[in-house]
Amino acid sequence: MKRRLLGIFLLIALVITFIVTLTIQNNYVQALSKYGSRGEEVRTIQEKLKRWGYYSGNVDGIYGSQTVSAVKRFQQKNGLQVDGIAGPKTLSAMGITSSSSGTSGSSSSNSSDVNLLARLIYGEARGESYTGQVAVGAVVMNRVRSSKFPNTISGVIYQSGAFDAVSDGQINLTPDSTAKKAAQDAINGWDPTYGAIYYFNPNTATNKWIWSRPMTVTIGKHRFCK
Repeated sequence: MKRRLLGIFLLIALVITFIVTLTIQNNYVQALSKYGSRGEEVRTIQEKLKRWGYYSGNVDGIYGSQTVSAVKRFQQKNGLQVDGIAGPKTLSAMGITSSSSGTSGSSSSNSSDVNLLARLIYGEARGESYTGQVAVGAVVMNRVRSSKFPNTISGVIYQSGAFDAVSDGQINLTPDSTAKKAAQDAINGWDPTYGAIYYFNPNTATNKWIWSRPMTVTIGKHRFCK
């Protein structure tokens, strides 16, 4: 009798273990937006890719073949694994925090913005002084507030041709603590550029138009202008 009960308990334990494992696997899959997925995260992906010129289909929250192709183009452009799946790295590059993270919307959004801006600062200005790094972040924030540019941090950063760090893939480097602190200071409102929406390196710039912009200040190797 005891052996029979022990066998039943072991069988129940095996079934429970199987169910838990399957649930974990399913939750992991659901954390990725991919072909066939539906919902608000997919809609957000489509909206961003459409704004940046990668996607021309309907923003319907359905992850179809057009969305897959758009995600692949985005991944290829930004040095990510080109698989058409919006996994954690791709979502992070888009400035999207997965809905499966379990954090509140506002804190997740803020954390995502800080991380993305820090990556841009690190890619564009990691050799500059701390003020110079904040200044690069301030340019992004000034663009967000300007009607001439997209109204989100991710939209500004990933606007076609806007920043060399995006074009050459340095946006995907891991930022250090200084870049993260500079990003937070810029988001909080520190603007050492006095309202600049452009900057360039006078030693390397060849674009005549950028030289015509009114200068606000020079910090390190960068000249900031409006």
